[in-house]
Amino acid sequence: MTATLYPSLRDRAATFGLSDSEYDLLVERIERHPNALEAAIVGAMWSEHCGYKNSRPLFKAFPTEGPQVLQGPGENAGVVDIGDGWGVAFKMESHNHPSAVEPVQGAATGVGGILRDIFAMGARPFAVLDSLRFGDPTSPRTKFLVNGVVEGISHYGNAIGVPTVGGEVTFHPSYQENPLVNVMALGLLRHEDLAKGTMGEVGNVIVYVGSKTGRDGLGGAVFASADLSDASQADRPAVQVGDPFMEKLLLEATLEAIESGVVAGVQDMGAAGLVSSTCEMAYRAGLGITMNLDDVPTRETGMVPMELCLSESQERMILVPVPGREQELYDLLAKWELDVVKIGQVEEHHNYRLTWKGEVVCDLPVDLLNEAPKYTREGVESEAIRAARERDLSGVAVPADLGAVLLQLLSHPTIASKRPIFERYDQQVMTNTVVLPGAADAAVMRVKGSRMGVAATSDCNPRFVQLDPYTGAAAAVAEAARNLACVGATPLAITDNLNFGNPHRLDVYYQLQQAVQGIGDACRALNTPVTGGNVSLYNQYVEEGRTVAIHPTPTIGMVGVLPDISKRATLGLKAAGQAVYLLGDLGDSIGASQYLETVHGLEAGHVPPLDLALEQKVIDGTLALIRAGLTNTAHDCAEGGLAVTLAEMAIAGNVGLSVTLDTDARPDALLYGEAHSRVVVAIDSDHSAAAERQLADLGVPFTRLGESGGDSVTISLPRQNVQLSVNLSALRDAYEEPLKAVLA
Repeated sequence: MTATLYPSLRDRAATFGLSDSEYDLLVERIERHPNALEAAIVGAMWSEHCGYKNSRPLFKAFPTEGPQVLQGPGENAGVVDIGDGWGVAFKMESHNHPSAVEPVQGAATGVGGILRDIFAMGARPFAVLDSLRFGDPTSPRTKFLVNGVVEGISHYGNAIGVPTVGGEVTFHPSYQENPLVNVMALGLLRHEDLAKGTMGEVGNVIVYVGSKTGRDGLGGAVFASADLSDASQADRPAVQVGDPFMEKLLLEATLEAIESGVVAGVQDMGAAGLVSSTCEMAYRAGLGITMNLDDVPTRETGMVPMELCLSESQERMILVPVPGREQELYDLLAKWELDVVKIGQVEEHHNYRLTWKGEVVCDLPVDLLNEAPKYTREGVESEAIRAARERDLSGVAVPADLGAVLLQLLSHPTIASKRPIFERYDQQVMTNTVVLPGAADAAVMRVKGSRMGVAATSDCNPRFVQLDPYTGAAAAVAEAARNLACVGATPLAITDNLNFGNPHRLDVYYQLQQAVQGIGDACRALNTPVTGGNVSLYNQYVEEGRTVAIHPTPTIGMVGVLPDISKRATLGLKAAGQAVYLLGDLGDSIGASQYLETVHGLEAGHVPPLDLALEQKVIDGTLALIRAGLTNTAHDCAEGGLAVTLAEMAIAGNVGLSVTLDTDARPDALLYGEAHSRVVVAIDSDHSAAAERQLADLGVPFTRLGESGGDSVTISLPRQNVQLSVNLSALRDAYEEPLKAVLA
């Protein structure tokens, strides 16, 4: 190829997802003008979704290694060691933009894509969690999106036979037009079955397996790397269409191939389809490839190279057989009735070379495709956000009826029971689910054939991150670790999904910078390295010239291990007459709380300070009590504060409680402030002395609040001459009804 073969496409660079300067860099690197296919391939691989060009430079802040890490960032999923030769592969990814324009298929294919990442590692998927963010729950659009997303998740997960065991749902106006659909999946594998997405050696063949290629999902990576707008409905063809039954065949076939030892490399076709999967594998191997696009199986006639390369049709994998065992692989796959086609081979030339109808239609360096330009900026905090954080809250009035506030918070859709959502998911298929959704702060799955269990959670408080991105992101890590401790699991590692607005806005870039640093510092402090994740930027909506960005949402997915699943805890009170303890400190601030937003209409104030040393002590204390058999009831304090935590425990166990908060702080701060590093436990009275000794030995601050019993939640604040008492039936109605209306 020479410079004279192709005219300049610079005036069309934006249509390929490239800026003018990126187009110029491409021309400089290859010393000629690209053809349209090459420009489109580079645009996809240099998109934020694939190339992480605005975020990758920040990732040096993340700890990525530790004795528990079997596979860190850079592969399809991270893998941690849980003992006895077992590993857990886990990953979180987003399908935000597709779900905004086609919620059923957007969410469904989000599940399908993340499951392929897991079994590409040689792990059998055994759990899915979803973290969802929507706008005003009373609006027709939000109801449409919620119902569609829930239908998509349940359709795919239920059909393929992987349980949906947990997650979280937040409602806030910033997500009105740009919902977030983050999906986390986990899988089990033996250490010896760990697979990699590489191509082995020169001469190896490249095999396409799975569904035929269609035009659905075309340009999805570029679509996901731009702002939504009024014209985004025109991008519906960029949303993939899923077939969970085909994925089940692909799952079983891929795992059998890995276990049989006949494959040298495995990669799913995700964002940017055939291109990203094959050129990423070549990059890891440090080699080149030559592929013939005529051999790609298609389900539509007249498809051209652009479509063959960049379609994101689902349920497709690339396998590279072990040399000399190609026929074994073909025979194995044939019994699963999958399309199995040799489409190319590994070469020594270090280029990504594609042919079609006898002509070379793409010839680009593999390194160029995988090394997107990197951008760093100096972020600048929004003055409006700084002013909101610094706002003086001393003049905020304490409501006269604090019991009514408790009911109001319990009925907020972000806090209210998510049962109307999770009851639509199959939670127990595969018979591994030990703790069902809603029963505890994290999901727990058994490892069959052992006493071990695996726990998983996903967490983020976007309001915290909006007001203070560093502390808010660090707090998301801390809350995830605390949630795992509350079921009896030792936190091991995280995956993250960094959802932000347009990084070219300096205020958004500031949020991203600060959040990444906060995550990194918290992970170091809590020994939970980052094993991988996903970045979803450009989550903002342009409407009539006005830009609405989401609240920054760095969702944290975390896994942990229970040495013995018989020693676990759930959040519901178990009996009357138990002593109720708070581990951690009583709060004294209403800043950044759900209470302040819901009751006073203010998103303001300082996020409560986060002491990671105290966090670790509370985690250690919680685990010690559970593993010593001193408690089987634990619940962390999060949205809504201590009063909501106590009410949720009472509702779950159908047992009331009576507590006293004897301190001088303002009453609404004691009840509804959202201080970090707090866990409530219930302990049989005859174990109280032993529990207090254990906590004291560990240096964990604690307060005996009261005891369980009765048919109401009663909280007394003697120094403020305040007492609230609300019947359990009223609490339950407030908590369980709100989302039924949204999903009606």
